[in-house]
Amino acid sequence: MAVQKELQEQWFSLILPFHRKEKRICWKNVEKDADSVGAFTEEERKVKANDREYNERFQYASNCIMTSKYNILTFLPVNLFEQFQEVANTYFLFLLILQLIPQISSLSWFTTIVPLALVLSITAVKDATDDYFRHKSDSQVNNRQSQVLIRGSLQNEKWMNVKVGDIIKLENKQFVAADVLLLSSSEPHGLCYIETAELDGETNMKVRQSVSVTAELGDPNNLAAFNGEVVCEPPNNKLDRFCGTLYWRDKKYPLTNQNMLLRGCVLRNTEACYGLVIFAGPDTKLMQNSGRTKFKRTSIDRLMNTLVLWIFGFLFCMGVILAVGNAVWEKEVGSLFQSYLPWDPPVDNFLFSAFLSFWSYVIILNTVVPISLYVSVEVIRLGHSYFINWDQHMFCSQCNTAAEARTTTLNEELGQVEYIFSDKTGTLTQNIMSFNKCSINGQTYVHIVYYILSFPPPLLFCLQRLDFTTFNPLADPDFCFYDDKLLESVKMGDLSAHEFFRLLSLCHTVMSEEKSEGELVYKAQSPDEGALVTAARNFGFVFRSRTPGTITTTEIGQTVTYSLLAILDFNNIRKRMSVIVRNPEGRIRLYCKGADTVLLERLHPSNLELMTITSDHLNEYGADGLRTLALAFRDLSEDEWEVWSESQRLADKATDYREDRLAAVYDKIEQDMMLLGATAIEDKLQEGVPETIALLTLANIKIWVLTGDNTETAVNIGYSCKMLTDDMSEVFIISGHTVQSVRQELRKARERMIELSRSRDGGKSEGMEGWVEACFTENGFREGQEGDDTAKGGGGGGGEGKQVHGSSFPSPPSSFMDSISGEFGLVISGHSLAHALEADMEAEFVSTACACKAVICCRVTPLQKAQVVELIKKHKKAVTLAVGDGANDISMIKSAHIGVGISGQEGIQAVLASDYSFAQFRFLQRLLLVHGRWSYLRMCRFLCYFFYKNFAFTMVHFWFGFFCGFSAQTVYDQYFITLYNIVFTSLPVLAMGIFDQDVADQRSLECPKLYEPGQLNLLFNKKEFFICITQGIYTSVVLFFVPYAVLSNATQSSGVPLADYQTFAVTTATALVIVVSVQIALDTGFWTVINHVFVWGSLGSYFTIMFALHSQTLFRIFPNQFHFVGCAQNTLLQPVVWLTIALATAICIVPVMACRFLKLDLKPQLSDMVRHTQLVRQRRRKPPGCGIGGAWRGAGSVPESRFGARGGSRRSGYAFAHQEGFGELITSGKNMRLSSLGLASFASRHSSSWIETLRRKKNTHTPPSTSENCSPAPRHASRMVPPLSNSSSVLGGSQEAQIEEETVTEAGQNIRAVPAVLTQPAASGSAQASPAENIPSAAVRSDSPGGWMLSFGTVQEALFGWKAAAARPTASSKQGSPRAAMETSQTE
Repeated sequence: MAVQKELQEQWFSLILPFHRKEKRICWKNVEKDADSVGAFTEEERKVKANDREYNERFQYASNCIMTSKYNILTFLPVNLFEQFQEVANTYFLFLLILQLIPQISSLSWFTTIVPLALVLSITAVKDATDDYFRHKSDSQVNNRQSQVLIRGSLQNEKWMNVKVGDIIKLENKQFVAADVLLLSSSEPHGLCYIETAELDGETNMKVRQSVSVTAELGDPNNLAAFNGEVVCEPPNNKLDRFCGTLYWRDKKYPLTNQNMLLRGCVLRNTEACYGLVIFAGPDTKLMQNSGRTKFKRTSIDRLMNTLVLWIFGFLFCMGVILAVGNAVWEKEVGSLFQSYLPWDPPVDNFLFSAFLSFWSYVIILNTVVPISLYVSVEVIRLGHSYFINWDQHMFCSQCNTAAEARTTTLNEELGQVEYIFSDKTGTLTQNIMSFNKCSINGQTYVHIVYYILSFPPPLLFCLQRLDFTTFNPLADPDFCFYDDKLLESVKMGDLSAHEFFRLLSLCHTVMSEEKSEGELVYKAQSPDEGALVTAARNFGFVFRSRTPGTITTTEIGQTVTYSLLAILDFNNIRKRMSVIVRNPEGRIRLYCKGADTVLLERLHPSNLELMTITSDHLNEYGADGLRTLALAFRDLSEDEWEVWSESQRLADKATDYREDRLAAVYDKIEQDMMLLGATAIEDKLQEGVPETIALLTLANIKIWVLTGDNTETAVNIGYSCKMLTDDMSEVFIISGHTVQSVRQELRKARERMIELSRSRDGGKSEGMEGWVEACFTENGFREGQEGDDTAKGGGGGGGEGKQVHGSSFPSPPSSFMDSISGEFGLVISGHSLAHALEADMEAEFVSTACACKAVICCRVTPLQKAQVVELIKKHKKAVTLAVGDGANDISMIKSAHIGVGISGQEGIQAVLASDYSFAQFRFLQRLLLVHGRWSYLRMCRFLCYFFYKNFAFTMVHFWFGFFCGFSAQTVYDQYFITLYNIVFTSLPVLAMGIFDQDVADQRSLECPKLYEPGQLNLLFNKKEFFICITQGIYTSVVLFFVPYAVLSNATQSSGVPLADYQTFAVTTATALVIVVSVQIALDTGFWTVINHVFVWGSLGSYFTIMFALHSQTLFRIFPNQFHFVGCAQNTLLQPVVWLTIALATAICIVPVMACRFLKLDLKPQLSDMVRHTQLVRQRRRKPPGCGIGGAWRGAGSVPESRFGARGGSRRSGYAFAHQEGFGELITSGKNMRLSSLGLASFASRHSSSWIETLRRKKNTHTPPSTSENCSPAPRHASRMVPPLSNSSSVLGGSQEAQIEEETVTEAGQNIRAVPAVLTQPAASGSAQASPAENIPSAAVRSDSPGGWMLSFGTVQEALFGWKAAAARPTASSKQGSPRAAMETSQTE
């Protein structure tokens, strides 16, 4: 059972008292909105240390967390009240009351109370179990121990008893109990180290520092005398912001986020620290980010509610018709029988008789919506949840974490997702950095070096990884690098190489811990820094330790201590970091590393030639999706240092504009630097991320990444993850800082999309041209005049604002934007997104973004993430899924229809707020394409069959009413009515709803197009519902009139007529059970032992129970209850009865079978074709291809992007993952290349026309598929397959296949063969012609152990038995890179 994810709003009154007594705090009456918890909001908070009496006057929230809903006394009344708030339960309670009135009911009360009690009991047990786990979780958290300073001594207190204003002591590896102001620490200068995985998913350490005036209060006695007062902002959910002031000893000290320890953080590498509690319990930022619980319901639930209302209306109409019939019959015919069949005492006229008859028929016909429907739905959903939990393919052995369905109400919604919103850090990436490439003094060095050998057959080899231990005993054994030229240059004393690694060993904020002699452990706040310092360590420049004024290193075996004069800190505006150090010889030098976009412009003019070469290297690294840094230095004289040091001291002590003053001082010294080179770091993606994104894209799911990265890094993320590809028509970057600029950029993007679409479609998009002209005309824009509109607008700020709003150009009709052909990407910055989310621009943003294949939003806040999700829900009415791993993703997870949390080492806050959780992003493809699709399919089939069987069962009463004088007499025995939905037909439909499949899980992954029916809601909608009830009504007509017609003139062998009520009832009931059993046998697509047992067992149980109920034994015991004594035995012994049952069954089933066969033959669905292929493959066993479920790319495999770069250079900006001071990490991705040609070709060839037609009907704007049918190709199809291009694919360019690995050993060499495709990086940055310019082609296989690929031929053969063979040349490599030709073939 799931642990409650957040604080229930209705219980805030127990935690957040609304009546505030203290007058010093300002309270403002505000209108209560969806997220407010009371009638007032707090404007500022005042907290006095060690003064509980003072703080209690404000009635701040306690540190107790309550997420449970019930206790022993309130459970029964509250739970029943909640359950009867559902319309269905109230309706059945109303029916039960009616059945207790003997003048109305012709059925016993137990026919309703038994299923109602069952439903209420099952739901109550489930709710009680869930609440028990909430109580258990609350108790575990609230009873954690914390050391609180009370009356001068430390006392152990439970977390729930910690109060605002208390001073608490935290020790190493302890969780922070509340949001506290750091007062002092055991570390020098009041520093302490924390891990914020619970908050933001970052596993690296962050640094916090106390205010200098309190840093020395490390003794409990001193802290007990501390009486400072903190005035700060009210509780909020901003994780990266805190604003307050400390008043102590008649002085005030500013407080920032760097002084705060937030609840959920873990203290690391710090012996102890003390903090003052500022926010407690639900006021903490962790709980504030949990947000309000939003009740999530699936689209099928909402449709069911509508359909149930329609059925109630239909039931009312049937009751009225039969009541009118009763009135007419009683007036015209019934009056003739009054002498011996008088009305019951309350009835004195035909109108009152009709009134009672109406309610009687409401009771009889209520089974069109049986209460067992809701029980069955919950059971099926529970079964689907267990399948997710038990799926071994979604189990992460590294984390020992299985997938978990934390809710049972959204499973079928997983099969209807159209938009996925994903976090990046910890979700798409591992947040593990590795030193990959570098450029030193114009010479490039790469992670892996490849050599093409010319002897036949030509092969591409890479050398083994370097062994650093022989050269450097302090080297990290886990560090991996292959280029021996770099190590040789260090050994030979290359001054540039030495200075390069000296900079990496000095310019950082890493902390070193030496556990034993030579065993160093680096604690970096950024994994980038950790990777760079580790690289310097292995190449002989080992960072050993630091003090506030010194840095100690070991350089080529010699210990050197530098004086640390200044640290010029990083922030997102500077995009660089510098240190100023003095070496033992007294020379002062500034070392700087930062983004090339800002560092190269600060170089000395003499660096021009070197800067050009290094820029080319940076372009190459950026094209590979690597995180790049430029490195430079500058020598300073003593005079320069003294002057600058004084200006820096004055800026640091400034009380106003301190940050701006410091930035200006930093910028002054960081000029005229000498370039050393550049580094390239790889942020490794999680396993299978590119492949998963590619596969989900083929399933017509649009993926948006909402990240805190800057724009440069975000672009690299997109290319690394295969969201952005070289085959996209264009990638638009929206980076405006004003409303007007953002509006124009969005407009230009749409115009460009339409222009490219028109050129691609050959000018077929006629309607778009008129819209573009309208845009120019209505907004006063003319070509070349966009920059003049502000001047022509006139007026001041107010007038300009009105002009911008009023001149908002008409958004193109959705039919235009959504019919755009071509693939586009959109990257929008945080500033631009803030404007785009405004009410008057959101429609334009949605129109532009949703026309793109992929969207990346940069620098987004947690609130903006939720706003983006809500925007798509509002405008597109599409099912959304949000996936994240940190507390900053909780708002997004809760806003989406489905929330997914990534569990494992990144923390559990997102998991606690999610609906589903697993350890790695790649499991998302199986969650959606397998479990989601199956759940949707099963639920739709279940509902269709359930409504069918109940209409077939109930409508027989309606027809019978016309033959029984509308007397509300039932056709069946009342026990049959009670057991029909509980015993006779419940288990077969449950088995189908839980176990049914149309195709196997592997086929679901190989053919993503199978997912589209769920997105279009094709399997259960209003049309399908009417088809089901029409079939049910037709079945009821056959089941009533065929036995009625046959038995009315039939006789037994003895001559006794069979035309009696009891015989007719048994015959009709038997035929009904047989027909619905045969029908579910036809509907079941995947038979298991359980299906067989349930279907045929239910049929057998019907006969067993019927013979028992009609036996003489029960009649003797309960003569007033069992009136059909001996009827079953007598009726079913008659051959004419069985012939009647067979005839009725044939008339009901044969038309259904005929329609299905015709539909399968004339208009087969894609799933039908895949299923047919499965049968063919079972008869003709094929060698298994490497499908989607094949081996994942292992750590030892060679990323294809390393052999060749994308077309066009892309610079990877400074992705150093700091914020100012010690900020959160911002990372980018690794450019793994998916061999997706097969998937892309399959998507373009086999998108079925029936899906495209319905999509056009739904959106009224979707262009037809390039392929108009899904039928198998003729035998000669393989000859028609176009040559497979190496540079053209839906999913990305440069799609190179891999050959199988071979091991080749030669004398004196130990080398390893790797794929002979693409290029060798040019050494020295210069192009060198390869002797193997024309290498003979090599056969390529798609099942290489290092790849995770699905070839085109594999898809053809798997789905349609095609055989395809095609030769393809290799794409042209970059100039100067060796080329290799290869040939792909797919044979049987």
